[in-house]
Amino acid sequence: MNTMPNLSSPVEAVVDVSQQDFRDAMAKMGAAVTIITTDGPGGKAGFAATAVCSVTDSPATLLICLNRTASVFNAVMENKTLCVNVLTAEHETLSSLFGGKTPVDDRFAAANWHAGVTGAPVLDDAMVSFECVISDMQDIGTHRVLFCAVKSLRQSDADKALIYYKRAYHHL
Repeated sequence: MNTMPNLSSPVEAVVDVSQQDFRDAMAKMGAAVTIITTDGPGGKAGFAATAVCSVTDSPATLLICLNRTASVFNAVMENKTLCVNVLTAEHETLSSLFGGKTPVDDRFAAANWHAGVTGAPVLDDAMVSFECVISDMQDIGTHRVLFCAVKSLRQSDADKALIYYKRAYHHL
């Protein structure tokens, strides 16, 4: 018996979900906190993000959602490379800097970085750093979904993660 729904048939009952209900529900979905960085012809930029996930391990690919109105958007699009730095519990203040309106130079001055193989800044003490090249993208609503081919990764021995859950930081 086929239990797969027939996706080509019209949906009989469509329920619209309010933006606020969706946001409240998503707040209950814990996520790793990352700082995504880029550098190149479009300039140096970085932002805090939780909308990051694995797509496949062959080839190693990450998915990142980036608001098209974000101040870093043009730099990321022009540079086409980035680094996803997964934060440890000790990076809570750094995440807040990259998640706010702090000037770019002040953001990067708050931690130690080095240029990775893609040229993107790699956080020296990140739990994990994934250096990527944007391989594909798709606009959905207010965001651009980036599919990023992982070109290099670096792992530390850190074992206390920074998680964002119910609109607050938590240490795991």
